[in-house]
Amino acid sequence: MTTPALLPLSGRRIPPLNLGPPSFPHHRATLRLSEKFILLLILSAFITLCFGAFFFLPDSSKHKRFDLGLEDVLIPHVDAGKGAKHSGIFLIHGPDEHRHREEEERLRNKIRADHEKALEEAKEKLKKSREEIRAEIQTEKNKVVQEMKIREKKPLPAVPIPNLIGTHGGDPEDNDLREKRDKIKEMMKHAWDNYRIYGWGHNELRPIARKGHSTNIFGTSQMGATIVDALDTLYIMGLHDEFRDGQKWIENNLDFSVNSEVSVFEVNIRFIGGLLAAYYLSGEEIFKIKAVQLAEKLLPAFNTPTGIPWAMVNLKSGVGRNWGWASAGSSILAEFGTLHMEFVHLSYLTGNPIYYKKVMHIRKLLQRMDRPNGLYPNYLNPRTGRWGQYHTSVGGLGDSFYEYLLKAWLMSDKTDHEARKMYDDAIEAIEKHLIRKSRGGLTFIGEWKNGHLEKKMGHLACFAGGMFVLGADGSKMDKAGHYLELGAEIARTCHESYDRTALKLGPESFKFDGAVEAVAVRQAEKYYILRPEVIETYWYLWRFTHDPRYREWGWEAALAIEKYCRVSGGFSGVKDVYSSTPTHDDVQQSFFLAETLKYLYLLFSGDDLLPLDHWVFNTEAHPLPVLHLANTTLSRNPAVR
Repeated sequence: MTTPALLPLSGRRIPPLNLGPPSFPHHRATLRLSEKFILLLILSAFITLCFGAFFFLPDSSKHKRFDLGLEDVLIPHVDAGKGAKHSGIFLIHGPDEHRHREEEERLRNKIRADHEKALEEAKEKLKKSREEIRAEIQTEKNKVVQEMKIREKKPLPAVPIPNLIGTHGGDPEDNDLREKRDKIKEMMKHAWDNYRIYGWGHNELRPIARKGHSTNIFGTSQMGATIVDALDTLYIMGLHDEFRDGQKWIENNLDFSVNSEVSVFEVNIRFIGGLLAAYYLSGEEIFKIKAVQLAEKLLPAFNTPTGIPWAMVNLKSGVGRNWGWASAGSSILAEFGTLHMEFVHLSYLTGNPIYYKKVMHIRKLLQRMDRPNGLYPNYLNPRTGRWGQYHTSVGGLGDSFYEYLLKAWLMSDKTDHEARKMYDDAIEAIEKHLIRKSRGGLTFIGEWKNGHLEKKMGHLACFAGGMFVLGADGSKMDKAGHYLELGAEIARTCHESYDRTALKLGPESFKFDGAVEAVAVRQAEKYYILRPEVIETYWYLWRFTHDPRYREWGWEAALAIEKYCRVSGGFSGVKDVYSSTPTHDDVQQSFFLAETLKYLYLLFSGDDLLPLDHWVFNTEAHPLPVLHLANTTLSRNPAVR
């Protein structure tokens, strides 16, 4: 999902807090005014809390008495086993009243004693030197760190991996296909080897400058995004030495306890998705452990009034926030709606239902909301639970939300009927309001903005051709043929957006206004950053139709990438696909290794490699296994039950 210029263009789709200990002088008498003021505030707050508890305890003398013929007194309900219930409170009769007052007095005396003890401790603390206070703080910090390490090392429950089919193979018999697949593998090795030399441990690579690169979606830390994102591609291609290098780096260097603010969406689809896929393919426990550690760091992002997560979260402090440009601080549909696949697998692997509950809460909230024209707006305010700007898109900001509704159904072995219905209803509204045919006969998906259809389609929306085909089986009113045809039409339109450029690579977005069809108009929309969505759709169309044109179109794209994006230090995006002498942007995106090259490799492989009735790909092309209910290992997992 892409976003406006303030958000990095990095997938289907800021300064860290300083929380160090304060500095104390040697003696209380020499404290600076600001430090005295802070200490006084702390003491005042503590004293207020203690006296508040004291004064607000129930006082039987203030309760109104009723003449019931006995010495009766009304007090709030304390113990359901005593007294007679009367209008939500209890009647305490004469003999019990004395005991109740004694209990109140005992509680008051305890509060006084605790208060005096706290004051004495505070006085003693203030008598200590700066070094003593610092030592105590450090001791407490060390204790917390050790507790965290113990918790992280706690072994996860042994959950048998589902029966995995098609993790190897796919070797084509045809020599031409084999040569093409080998070429894609060589391109992957070129991208990886140069990252290994010039950007190892950095999130991404600048292949021309030959150094590491990062964007604000990964925060300020070197988290090795390319390593995690590329692991399953390396494994599928049989590049096992490179895979083991990545595994070693993850074991020794991947640390999520950093003071860094990251995109919840991006680290979920790239890191958690990548780690889970690597675990399922290889069986190496370290990947599962790291995935769970990161997931725990993301959970504070859900601490909002509605449960809709923040876009960003600090991995150390747990403080979350949203992008400032996103419709008055709203959360984005494609971000909070693209967590389901990974979080369901996390609950399956850990036995902890919290991940499943978080994403199901989001779904339930969306189901209760009104949708204008049946469309889901791209923005939702996590504080108020109201929609933001009425902007609906199957491209950036909205895309993978619809994808994950369909894939939730597929991943559940087609038993999550709720997800399937939400998908069908959403696609029905999208067909009615967003999908149009141009004068030249090209089917495109526009964007709905405040009651108006903008006749522009983004490269990101080209994934929808594959989605329509993937969801054809099981569609409402047996419209499988219709959706196969619609997917093919979208694939043709997106191919035209490539074919009408000088480089035979597609622009970021293209218009359908008047005589202009499938062509970018604005300079800011003419770039290509190694995106995978068009090739992804070719692959799905090939798998479901075996029409040779999709392999032909995929090879055209591969040759164009090789010719215009390959540089000596890796692969780079280009700034203008309509210029025969392109300028490079000098970024090798992690998703180029995770998605673009993986889909190309699969396009020239046999269908027995990662068959779609056993695997579902997340929006970063990380394959996760279908959780078949017939698999007896699932019935023993409390989270799934």
